[in-house]
Amino acid sequence: MTDFARRSLGWLFAISSIAFGFSLIYGPEIGLLVLCGQLLLWLGFHLHHIGLLLRWLERPAPGRIPEGYGIWHNAFMALYRQARKQKQSKRKLASILDRFINAGEAMPDGVVVLDEYDRIEWVNPVGVEHFGLDPKADVGNQILNLVRQPSFHTYMAAQSYSQPLILHRTTPDERVLSIQLVPFDITRKLLLSRDITQLERVQTVHRDFVANVSHELRTPLTVVGGFLETLSDMPKVDDATLRQFLALMLEQSRRMQSLVEDLLTLSRIENSPRSMAQETVDMDQLLDTLMVEAEGLSQGRHRITLDKRCPRWLRGNAQELHSAFGNLVSNAVRYTPEGGSVTLSWQEQDEGRAVFSVSDTGIGIPREHLPRLTERFYRVDRGRSRGNGGTGLGLAIVKHVLARHQARLEVHSEPDKGSCFSVIFNAEQLTARE
Repeated sequence: MTDFARRSLGWLFAISSIAFGFSLIYGPEIGLLVLCGQLLLWLGFHLHHIGLLLRWLERPAPGRIPEGYGIWHNAFMALYRQARKQKQSKRKLASILDRFINAGEAMPDGVVVLDEYDRIEWVNPVGVEHFGLDPKADVGNQILNLVRQPSFHTYMAAQSYSQPLILHRTTPDERVLSIQLVPFDITRKLLLSRDITQLERVQTVHRDFVANVSHELRTPLTVVGGFLETLSDMPKVDDATLRQFLALMLEQSRRMQSLVEDLLTLSRIENSPRSMAQETVDMDQLLDTLMVEAEGLSQGRHRITLDKRCPRWLRGNAQELHSAFGNLVSNAVRYTPEGGSVTLSWQEQDEGRAVFSVSDTGIGIPREHLPRLTERFYRVDRGRSRGNGGTGLGLAIVKHVLARHQARLEVHSEPDKGSCFSVIFNAEQLTARE
């Protein structure tokens, strides 16, 4: 038996006993009146506390629970304990929910929670960015009304949970998204999105690179193979024809060798650690070497000059810097017509910087091609570049070497007037002459 039942029976027994006593002393009428009066008081006591309970239930809060008397005090105290437990549980659940929401908002991928009718219930900031949504106005709207791409509608209609969809978006900016639908209860679904734009670009560059290498090697291999087939089919070969064929095959083999060497150089630079060993680079010796190489490549067809006005040397990798500077010098000589001039310069600038530049009076480069010069195999004129012996990798090598030396490349060029390639080094890369 509960405490409430025992106390209630105790009160009824006490009321009955008092009324029975009054009936023995004053008669049954008085006893009945006393019994009714006590029962009314007892009922009023309980109705009063029930009213307090109903008033509290309108605005329940642990701090507003009434005090109560007697058995009602115990009842209100039990209710107070339950209300506090419920408030603590609610606070705990709210904290867990906040953590889940914060975790969802911190995810690098987009997350959109959809109901059974594909209406948006919640979206994290990355999802807002990926799908171009409004986090306030679009909640409650169907995702199909907001993302109006046929491939997305087809994917949502198929309810495909195993394979992601590659979605190309052009607004508000160009993005490539990998989207996947994931059910997480009977009716709701998660729409997950991942930005793979950079991965797609890398794959595109890789495909273009393989295609370009294959194309660059195909031509000399075809020429050499053609000459070999011709020679093998000829019963007799005179010395003049043989010398002509061998010279052409040697030229093509050297072209393939140059291409392979540039590929190996580029691969070595890209795969070597970013924190390379720093050494003091003797700029006087390096500039003299570049001058000799330029004169050897020119064979007297150009006027080559050297202008040294900076007494400081560089800190870095001498072999890589020689490769980068050598590419700039060889480009200037190869693309400058006979009788033109090529100038190598090493000068000091303001704020402690230094500049190595190669200027020429060559054919120049149209303005629209300047931003893409350092791309692999990019050529302003493919036929002209091959005719001058270029592999299309020289400026790509220059770009990677300069990035490893915290330097930048500036190009100024005008068609038919010449070009100037300048490499600007920060003061941190300079050192005193030893």
